[in-house]
Amino acid sequence: MKTKVSFFVLFLFIAAGVRAQSKTQTGIASYYADKFVGRTTANGEKYSHHKLTAAHKTLPFGTKVRVTNLENGKKVIVRINDRGPFVKGRIIDLSKSAARKLDFIEKGLAKVSVEVVK
Repeated sequence: MKTKVSFFVLFLFIAAGVRAQSKTQTGIASYYADKFVGRTTANGEKYSHHKLTAAHKTLPFGTKVRVTNLENGKKVIVRINDRGPFVKGRIIDLSKSAARKLDFIEKGLAKVSVEVVK
């Protein structure tokens, strides 16, 4: 009986994880200011505005996500290597390179969708 309960609990955790990672989130993206170049991210890497990376509050480090700018349709795939953003209403904080590919450097913020790809 104990084994059955353990397997059931394990199944629930796996199912919840798969379901959580398959969802697409929609919200506001921002990007790192230049002053953060060289600072250590939450996973221990040094931040570089040349890399296609991002901060997300809950996705595991190393997760790759497709970010789509909903205003112009431009897309980029980034790797999660930091935690944040910690500003209400924002769902992802992108490297400057990623923001440039999505074409929102001048605006500073963009409405985006974020979808786990790997």
